[in-house]
Amino acid sequence: MYAVPSVDDVVAVARELGFHLSPDEAVLYRKFLLEQLSQLDAFVQARLPEPKPPMVSAARTPGSRPTPDEDPLNAWTWKCRIEGAAGGVLAGKTVSFKDHIAVAGMPMSFGSFALEGFIPDFDATVVTRVLEAGGTIIGKNVMNGLSGGFGTGGAIGDYGRPLNPHNREHVTGGSSSGSGAAVANGEVDISFGGDQGGSIRIPAAFCGIIGHKPTFGLVSHFGIGFGSDQSIDYTGPMTRTVEDAAAALQATAGHDPYDPRSTRDVPTRMDVLARIGDGVAGLRIGVLQEGFDDAEPDVRELVLAAADVLAKTGANVSKVSIPAHHAIRAAQAALSGEGALAIFQTGFFGAFTRTYYPAPLIAAINTLWASHADVLAPRTKLSLITAELSRRNYHGRVYAKAQNVRPAYIKAYDAVLADVDVLAMPTCIMTAPRNHRPGSYLEAVEDNLLSASRGGSRNTQPFNYTGHPALALPVGKSSAGLPVSMQLVGRFFDDPLLMRVAYAYQQKVDWKKIIGVRA
Repeated sequence: MYAVPSVDDVVAVARELGFHLSPDEAVLYRKFLLEQLSQLDAFVQARLPEPKPPMVSAARTPGSRPTPDEDPLNAWTWKCRIEGAAGGVLAGKTVSFKDHIAVAGMPMSFGSFALEGFIPDFDATVVTRVLEAGGTIIGKNVMNGLSGGFGTGGAIGDYGRPLNPHNREHVTGGSSSGSGAAVANGEVDISFGGDQGGSIRIPAAFCGIIGHKPTFGLVSHFGIGFGSDQSIDYTGPMTRTVEDAAAALQATAGHDPYDPRSTRDVPTRMDVLARIGDGVAGLRIGVLQEGFDDAEPDVRELVLAAADVLAKTGANVSKVSIPAHHAIRAAQAALSGEGALAIFQTGFFGAFTRTYYPAPLIAAINTLWASHADVLAPRTKLSLITAELSRRNYHGRVYAKAQNVRPAYIKAYDAVLADVDVLAMPTCIMTAPRNHRPGSYLEAVEDNLLSASRGGSRNTQPFNYTGHPALALPVGKSSAGLPVSMQLVGRFFDDPLLMRVAYAYQQKVDWKKIIGVRA
């Protein structure tokens, strides 16, 4: 049932929209509003058919929240067991999902206590495809979410801090924080994270595992939400081995009619495993000089040493330069703020696309925003305030320009990728920072606001904006025993080539030593 507006309500709502109604006009408007609201109420309550996306393995047990003994790194929000098909490229593999990915029958919190108890009634496409490929789903992972999180340190957020298995006094990175910890600790073979500026690759780097951000649109984002601009939002696998990452990509990649990101360029499927062992002889790898700016010495040395390994394996390694690499961050910042505001105002999962809209999930998030917006993380609040002021000052020009200049930045990378096959650089210019424990609430707020400016996303964020595939590959440990990661970036839909290069490196090094966690 809807709330019946008074004349004063009509005047107030109109004023918020920039309209000015006289009392007499408001009486007339109210007459027609009541008729239209009645029609909307009848429509929303009508028992009309709403075909849902396909679901595999519909018979599911409820699962449970793990105890501290069952979850020593605080990496899990939920444990379950959903068996997939008897065969497939993921047969025998366990799989988990960051808690912004819908799994029917399993709680979904987006990292916020305010949504605790919400249970989706549909599966994200990546969930369906994992089950079809034989994967066994074993749970959902803690994330930096709507209410903040501890992947980057600090003390604002729900569900606590996932612990980095290499050194529990250091952060995991975010926002796929629990996924990074669980995979690194061997608790799950594959976890699908989410990446809006590095949120797969940064925790992969800090936790010493593989993290893949696919080409834009290659892996469906249907049933996944984070509240950021949809043109910079991705999901992809996090694993301990390149083979598992390649298998996860092969299982889930391909065009999805439910996802507006899935353009005509996206292939129906992608064979990632067929040539993974072909080696790198003759491949051209460009070491991006700008990617090393301000890098910690251990990071610089270990990434360059990894490039040398590839050179000794037959690759042609050379230095390349892309001056636009740093400038691109301003464009993405301009885009992501107003994009998030548009989602905030329009409704979770946006609008205007002919697809399936998960009404209960949209209503749950919209209710949260309408009545519990104070629980949003300080960084999110700052971004929304900045975006609102941007719209008031520039009336949409900032967002339009951020979208319109994208091809120029893409061209800057593509021009170099015409001469080399793969770019290489540090994933993060530093190792995992030590966890900071603020002494007061205001200090915690400031810490949360500062977390985006510490340089962790300097090399990851550009490729959310351009859409190029990017893969984080562990290449050793710093003198302090913390993982160091190299990022490989390729041409659009050359994701299998990145896996091939990563696999060639994995085969030439002591991989167990590189990914091993301390006792």
